[in-house]
Amino acid sequence: MRRVQGAHWQLRAATAAAVALLTSTAACGGTDTGAEGAGAGDTGSGSPAPSHARFAEDIAWSDGGRVGLHYAAGRGLMEQHQDTAGGPWSKPRLVYATEGDACQSITLKAFRDTVTVIANWGAYCADGEPPTESVAAVGTRNLAIWDTRVTEDFDGWEKAAPVAGTGDLLFTRSSTEWLTRLRWSPTGGFGEVEDIRR
Repeated sequence: MRRVQGAHWQLRAATAAAVALLTSTAACGGTDTGAEGAGAGDTGSGSPAPSHARFAEDIAWSDGGRVGLHYAAGRGLMEQHQDTAGGPWSKPRLVYATEGDACQSITLKAFRDTVTVIANWGAYCADGEPPTESVAAVGTRNLAIWDTRVTEDFDGWEKAAPVAGTGDLLFTRSSTEWLTRLRWSPTGGFGEVEDIRR
């Protein structure tokens, strides 16, 4: 009889422990499947917000879809997009690989069906130090193709804009003494970085 009662108490204790474990897991939000798991990046609000993103930026682009980019620690610059408004988000795609520390923001612009991105990495650059990797990127062909150009030990690009009368894009940075620019064309991709004295 005592042996049976002892077995009942052990069973009750084990059941209570299992219930406590399941309750605490549910309260903490369950298990983390990571940003590349099913449905990653789709928050239901129309903006990609992967769980490991340090910074994120998303904008509308052609036909009402959206494109979003974020920094993934130890991996680099990741992209996801919707082809149409309310459509499913694409799987995360690596646009530029680096293990560097992410800087303060991502600058993202859309020009018709072309998307430009400015992103930076470097030790302590999130605290104000200049970046050691400055990336200009252009996404074309429904974002199936990404062209990137890294400029090292550079203060970073300030803006990207279309060149009037062409399909070209121009990345620029201005100072009191210099205009630094980088041109991209649909046929030739990125050219060389130019420093023009003011």
